[in-house]
Amino acid sequence: MDKIKILWADDEIDLLRAHVMFLREKDFDVTTATNGDDALDFIKDNHYDIVFLDENMPGISGLETLNRIKGIDAQIPVVMITKSEEERIMEDAIGSKISDYLIKPVNPNQILLSIKKNLDNKRLIREKTTSGYQQQFREIGMTLSDRLTLVEWMEVYKKLVYWELELEKSKDEGMNGILEMQKSEANTLYSKFVERNYINWVSGKDDTAPVMSHTLFKKKIAPLINKETATFMVLIDNLRYDQWKMIQPILNEYFRVEEEELFMAILPSATQYARNAIFAGLMPSEIEKRFPKLWVNDDEEDGKNLHEEEFLADQLKRLGKDVKMSYNKITNHANGKKLADSISNLMGNNLNVIVYNFVDMLSHARTDMEVIRELADDEAAYRSITVSWLQHSPLLDILQQIAAKKGKLIITTDHGTIRCKTASKLVGDKNTNTNLRYKQGKNLAYEKRDVFEVKNPADVFLPKNNVSTTYVFAKEDKFFAYPNNYNYYVNYYKDTFQHGGISLEEMLIPFVVLSAK
Repeated sequence: MDKIKILWADDEIDLLRAHVMFLREKDFDVTTATNGDDALDFIKDNHYDIVFLDENMPGISGLETLNRIKGIDAQIPVVMITKSEEERIMEDAIGSKISDYLIKPVNPNQILLSIKKNLDNKRLIREKTTSGYQQQFREIGMTLSDRLTLVEWMEVYKKLVYWELELEKSKDEGMNGILEMQKSEANTLYSKFVERNYINWVSGKDDTAPVMSHTLFKKKIAPLINKETATFMVLIDNLRYDQWKMIQPILNEYFRVEEEELFMAILPSATQYARNAIFAGLMPSEIEKRFPKLWVNDDEEDGKNLHEEEFLADQLKRLGKDVKMSYNKITNHANGKKLADSISNLMGNNLNVIVYNFVDMLSHARTDMEVIRELADDEAAYRSITVSWLQHSPLLDILQQIAAKKGKLIITTDHGTIRCKTASKLVGDKNTNTNLRYKQGKNLAYEKRDVFEVKNPADVFLPKNNVSTTYVFAKEDKFFAYPNNYNYYVNYYKDTFQHGGISLEEMLIPFVVLSAK
């Protein structure tokens, strides 16, 4: 392994010979300079892993040398050393992107620690992260062998997401593979758990039923609405819990989290069903019954989510909430900019609902567009695009304005999505819906072990188009493929992000309440 190369520039370098010798005894390759000009010449002609730079040198100053170093190599870590603790100098140095800051007199161990912090940091973090997950792997594995409650399932999922994000930072491919296997095992067991309990949850026969799509507004959102504060409910379509945890640091600058929890999307975990249920406060078959002219079935051509505002107004009336409300659905950048320009006009409302569709469009675009497939070719890249989108979208401007005007903010979603890896053969007639994670129709033929089947849609409060309608929901990471043209379907849809079925990622989704800082 090559020696770590250090450049140390200080006009009193002769007084630091003991420090230089100490580093050389530790097997570092140390070059010294007595002024900024010499230091810059060395950097132009050689590669250095780290630079120690005196702030006060004759000729060009340490800060000017720092700026010129960054012009030559922006990535090289520079540690500023100074006799002064003056705040202005510190701010100037930090603003110039120093990697560390030491006050004279320094001792050899401080120098060694700074080297480790800057050059060994990634390795140390990776080792600590790997060690931490190895311990948790055993604990999570033991937990999965128990008969878990839903609250315990939510905690398991939070832990898996936490370690997924931590291991992603550490770039440990081996441990990432182990985590992926554990997540797969968890999804297998979670699918069986949902299969056992879902009918009792939605029928009201189970007192431990979770907050679900159709009860979310009544139980969690309506109690927050008051006439003193403008409450903003921002529903980002198709936002998984891991995506929320990735964008949370951006919002932490403007908001503090008052409450963060998971709730459960109904089945199918798809926009047409889950989002309509949130706004109506009813299960799909109940919506169809109450609004026969507004509900649109899978086999009909009309838009499936065109009446959310009417559903919400009706729910507010049923809940006795006589409030001033607005509803906005954002499906493109121009609409978002327009809404951002009118936030002030919404502050007089008690409730402002904003539905933002980007993440859902991203998942569909990833299926249909080769360029998006290449940009988001795995889970980490998919999350990264979500972060980049928020940083450059009108939604961030909207959220910043809500914070500045001290509005109450709720961020939630209607369902998540899962990366599909395993094809499951299914046969249906021409009226069978096209979703890859759930199917409804008559005379369906499928692999029973791969699905949660519902022969009687009324059991789970779903509409049925005819007397023999059956619903089947794909479990784990399965996706449905027709035997005709099977290889084409498998190759085209494998590793795409889909929703509608049963998985931790699709069904356990974030509900977050934030207040302005």
